[in-house]
Amino acid sequence: MAEIQSNKHTVKGESTSLHKKNTRVDLTPMVDLGFLLITFFVFTTTMSRPTAMNLVIPNDTNDTVRNPVCNSCVLTTILTANNKIKYYEGDIATALIKETDYSSEGIRKILVEKKKKVQSVRGKSDAFVLVIKPSKEATFKNFVDMTDEVAINNIKQYYIDEIRGDETKVL
Repeated sequence: MAEIQSNKHTVKGESTSLHKKNTRVDLTPMVDLGFLLITFFVFTTTMSRPTAMNLVIPNDTNDTVRNPVCNSCVLTTILTANNKIKYYEGDIATALIKETDYSSEGIRKILVEKKKKVQSVRGKSDAFVLVIKPSKEATFKNFVDMTDEVAINNIKQYYIDEIRGDETKVL
């Protein structure tokens, strides 16, 4: 790596030590390390791309067109405070309102059961419709957790709506 040379001079029978040091630093390992670091950072930045979930947003410009949905095919979830979810099936006027949480034994189990029930009645699982209604007390994490459950359970039709009328009385 670094070479040090020393020279001894003799002057008329006397031995004097005059040390001339020649220092030469070999930078080859440093260049190799630099290229390794550059390669590492380029590789890691290209491998870690941010991912986002795709949302299908309907076109609300035409109010006359509505999707007809059967009441037994709809599950409405209301995201509330303290990581709780209130949900009901069909129309709120005749529905029994229940409560659950975001665990795998909570909302995930309910979504799987409802999807199977709709598939057995209608013959296809695409008839299942989920309506997500976040309340003012719900956090953004609650909304993200619910959309994650939609993606995990491969729910094709889901809507994000506001809490209205009779639902405010329930809360």
